[in-house]
Amino acid sequence: MTRLVILGGSGAGKSTQAKLLAEHLRIPAISTGEMLRSEIASGSDLGEQAKKFVGSGELVPDDVVVNFIRSNLSHADPDLGWVLEGYPRTAFQAEELDFLLDDLDQPLDWAIYLDVPDRLLRDRSIGRGEIDDLPASIDRRIELFIDRTKTLLDYYDHKNRLLTIDGSQSAELVCAQIQQGIGQ
Repeated sequence: MTRLVILGGSGAGKSTQAKLLAEHLRIPAISTGEMLRSEIASGSDLGEQAKKFVGSGELVPDDVVVNFIRSNLSHADPDLGWVLEGYPRTAFQAEELDFLLDDLDQPLDWAIYLDVPDRLLRDRSIGRGEIDDLPASIDRRIELFIDRTKTLLDYYDHKNRLLTIDGSQSAELVCAQIQQGIGQ
């Protein structure tokens, strides 16, 4: 069983790698971005709470996201594992996630950071066509990620659970390097 989080800026390839790894490792992929977009589209209470933040490129408040993650991981098979993408984005969220995972008895194995230059992050994000991928929102998400990345990476590095991969390479090469790095 393997439990992973995929870290990186908007457009780093987190969703792509989560899907590839989930397929290779035969574990579920959990995407906070997809879940939030689905909630926004459905008009749910969570979606309405998240909409104002997502539309402006801001991060959805921690308490909203943590409750949503708890709900999804509580239903995950603890013997199977999972790959979580899009969360955490700050060191505080990483610590909160660790508390949650301890509570669920599902400790994290690896935090995988897809290191991609800012310009490539922007170019990739603009090409996706998601509802929240307006240039100003993309720039704000990249700015927020850069501002919070060092402490997030330091948090996982301190716990000896950080694997950094050059995310500007082909998706297949990135996935192969991740598999090698986590011993799969």
